[in-house]
Amino acid sequence: MELDAIDRAIINRLQGGFPVCERPYAQAAQSLGMSEQALIARIGKLVEGGVLSRFGPLFNADRLGGSAVLAAMAVPEEQYEAITEIVNAQREIAHNYRREHELNMWFVGSAEQVENVEAAFARIEKLTGHPVYRFPKQREFFVELKLTV
Repeated sequence: MELDAIDRAIINRLQGGFPVCERPYAQAAQSLGMSEQALIARIGKLVEGGVLSRFGPLFNADRLGGSAVLAAMAVPEEQYEAITEIVNAQREIAHNYRREHELNMWFVGSAEQVENVEAAFARIEKLTGHPVYRFPKQREFFVELKLTV
């Protein structure tokens, strides 16, 4: 998808500090010099076009009583695509990445209830026949990453 100047402005401006108010899209659109409807349509096209994988808030599940756990698997190359589909089919799973390491598949399990994350990991283990290694958070660090396009 080809990005124009408006798409770039949306991406660059809305990576942090999205308004928290009754009509956040209207306020964000005003700061970009466009209508609320135009902003919503543009964001939809950026998601549909694969430029953005998602557009929405990022919650700290732990502070809300839920759980977010980093996990990894050692997946044989010949099974990688099939196991990726199984892992990604679990609604509790996000951020699935391939890595050049013995543990070559890394993902995050996140849910409103701690037991739901563990249940998703158990389903993955049962369906794939491979262990899911859990790396629960011991300390929290805040790293703000903003990409400019």
